[in-house]
Amino acid sequence: MVRGVLAVSGVALLLAGCAEGPFSMKPKAGGAQATEAPSESAAPVAAEAPPPPANARTAAQFDTTTEEEKAAAAAAPVAAERELGTTIASLGDPTDPGFWAETPLVTVAQSGRLVYPGNGNSVQVELRPSGGPAGSGTRVSLPAFQVLGAPLTGLPELVVYAGHTG
Repeated sequence: MVRGVLAVSGVALLLAGCAEGPFSMKPKAGGAQATEAPSESAAPVAAEAPPPPANARTAAQFDTTTEEEKAAAAAAPVAAERELGTTIASLGDPTDPGFWAETPLVTVAQSGRLVYPGNGNSVQVELRPSGGPAGSGTRVSLPAFQVLGAPLTGLPELVVYAGHTG
C-alpha cells in the first residue's frame, strides 16, 4: 500500500516538474527553430499504442507500446535529418501513448529523433511544438525515455534532430 502511494506520488511530482520551468536549452550554433511544414515522406511517427489503463500506477503499466514498436523507434532514420540543438528533458504525460517529444525547438509537428549522449541510444519520435519559450525544456514520452535508456527521474540532456528530405 505504501509503495503504491509512493509510486503515485512520484509520478505526480514528475508530472508537476514537467510543466514549464527554467531548464536550460542550448540551440545549435547558427541554428534556428524548424518552422517549415514537414514533407509527406517525413511524416511524424504514428502513436499506435493504446492509452494506459485508468488504474495504471507503474512505468510498466503506463507504457503500452510493444517490443516491436520500441525496436522500430530505435532503428536508424531513413531520411536525412538536421540537428536542432540540445535540450534538457523531463518525463511528459505518461498517459499519452507512443513516441513523442514536446519541445520549443519546433513550431510544427514533424518526425524527428532524440539522442541521449549518456549512452549513445537514439529514438525516432514525433516532435510536437510545446509552445514554451526557448529554454523551457522538452517533455518526452515514457516509451521514448525507455528506448533511450535515460533516467526517468533525472533531467538528461538530449540532442534533437528534425527529419527532412532533400
